[in-house]
Amino acid sequence: MTTPTEPSPRVVIADDQELVRTGFRLILTARGINVVGEAADGADAVTAVRRLRPDVVLMDIRMPNMDGLEAARHVLAQAPGCRVIMLTTFDLDSYVYAALAAGASGFLLKDVTPAHLAAAVRLVDTGDALLAPSITRRLVERCAAGAARAAPGSATPAVHRDLAVLTPREREVLTLMGRGMSNTELAGELTLSEATVKTHVARIFAKLTLRDRAQAVVLAYETGLVSAGECVDRDR
Repeated sequence: MTTPTEPSPRVVIADDQELVRTGFRLILTARGINVVGEAADGADAVTAVRRLRPDVVLMDIRMPNMDGLEAARHVLAQAPGCRVIMLTTFDLDSYVYAALAAGASGFLLKDVTPAHLAAAVRLVDTGDALLAPSITRRLVERCAAGAARAAPGSATPAVHRDLAVLTPREREVLTLMGRGMSNTELAGELTLSEATVKTHVARIFAKLTLRDRAQAVVLAYETGLVSAGECVDRDR
């Protein structure tokens, strides 16, 4: 008996370096992921998303005409169902925190392995976020307190901060999500079924108008539920 295969995510690659775009396109297409378009700057990326309606955008942070952060804001405003992964060569780029707060689903370093790149695209296409690598949590820890305030355009938050709408259990789940725990880890920590954890997570997203776990992590730090040093670091 054959099992139905999930449809391949449609991807747009936005980077001002042609070599990067070509390399990423070859990697993704070799793994059955459909690259429907490319863009060499932020403005072209916004146009490409509007025309092609991709599921995922790989967005370089530093591009001419319109940087990746501003382009991501336009993309997410025009296509709420689209997922944006930011690309950077620096693991502590202050723009990344602002991108997560604006609704990006995570970020990748440009020296990402082919397998990790393809897995990341498929992961965010399912509605999850790129939070497993410890570098993401370290970046949020270091930037949450002040760096985001210095990043261009970061003054407008994208998350609802009234935690009073959460039940005590939901607040506990949000805290543990902020520390980088997966649903499986949450279930073990709270002695709950994974299905129950998923229900709590979905309710948290709905009550706080969050897109995904990336924004949940940002919110956990911004509201003080989690402080630096409390994240789960699996890569050490």
